[in-house]
Amino acid sequence: MTIASKNLQLRTATLDDLPALLALEQRCFTGDRLSRRQFRWLMQRGHAAIRLLEAETDGEPRLVAYVLLLFHRGTTLARIYSVAVDPDWRGQRLGEQLMQEAERLALDEGCSMLRLEVRTDNSAAIALYERLGYRQFGQYADYYEDHTDALRFQKRLRRAPGGLVREVPYYQQTLPFTCGPASLLMAMKAQDPEVELSRNHELQIWREATTIFMTTGHGGCGPRGLALAAWQRGFDVELWLNVEGPLFINGVRNPAKKEVLALVHQDFRDQLMATGIREHLAEVTQQDLQQALEQGGVPLVLISSWRFSRQKSPHWVVVMAMDEQFIYLHDPEVDEEDQKSRIDTQQVPVSRLEFSRMACFGQEKLRTAVVIYPKRSE
Repeated sequence: MTIASKNLQLRTATLDDLPALLALEQRCFTGDRLSRRQFRWLMQRGHAAIRLLEAETDGEPRLVAYVLLLFHRGTTLARIYSVAVDPDWRGQRLGEQLMQEAERLALDEGCSMLRLEVRTDNSAAIALYERLGYRQFGQYADYYEDHTDALRFQKRLRRAPGGLVREVPYYQQTLPFTCGPASLLMAMKAQDPEVELSRNHELQIWREATTIFMTTGHGGCGPRGLALAAWQRGFDVELWLNVEGPLFINGVRNPAKKEVLALVHQDFRDQLMATGIREHLAEVTQQDLQQALEQGGVPLVLISSWRFSRQKSPHWVVVMAMDEQFIYLHDPEVDEEDQKSRIDTQQVPVSRLEFSRMACFGQEKLRTAVVIYPKRSE
């Protein structure tokens, strides 16, 4: 593709462009620069697109701008990670052309939303994003290397979600095995502003709700354990579960560990019977989740992380909105090794078909949800 008016060439980056990309980083940014290793990883392994603008000077092509776009498996969310324009070429609307190219690529990937972050002192970029229809939806304190805050912007490339939207504060899990407690904290905070979002509270819930063992490492949290933890804190709770026996036991080979899993399972069942938790021994459906949102609940749903990260492990997320096409999630896990930040894990749009696939885990085809309602009046 050629932009004739500027005699510029737009193309996809290759490994041969690494020296030019690094040189442009040096010219454009004083900090938070991408490294050779990061560029190489993004080109070879990352789910990303890097588009370059080249100008012909003295008969030789010269890199004058680029845009880096990140896609996220299992979702319809894309993120503009970086836009760089050579200082000598600014003021010629190259940034706008690259932003439009990023939107085109995102639509080609089936994305419904595009996000980015920008320094609070970058007034030119902020004005550009607002002119292109991006709207601020948050702010990160102390985000950049020099401690400058970041403004969070997003643009819906497809229509916005309908009326089933819950305001759910975001909390990032602090350990690999605490997605359940982190998700529960978000749901409880949505129902009660006094709930403490802290690592101490996160670990306290994990100690109460853990299954003790998993396939490897520390055990995660099962639906009954999380339901009990919420109930004991005064919340009304509804539980959907289509597997009656001990969960995750097929992934454990050691007989002693299997015995512990069975004991924990039975203990949770016994405790549950002494509560008013509404338990449904059936598959949770999208209609059930929609009804829960309509009735003021905040659902936690167990998914297979394979659809997000290609890891075969159970993972808890929060459903905070639904419309005819998408289900919107808060994912407590921020995989920084995959170039993600919290901007990528909040209000994540997932198609209904993709959600149906991911909300099913293991050989037993486990489908489960824990719905947190406002606190009981008793």
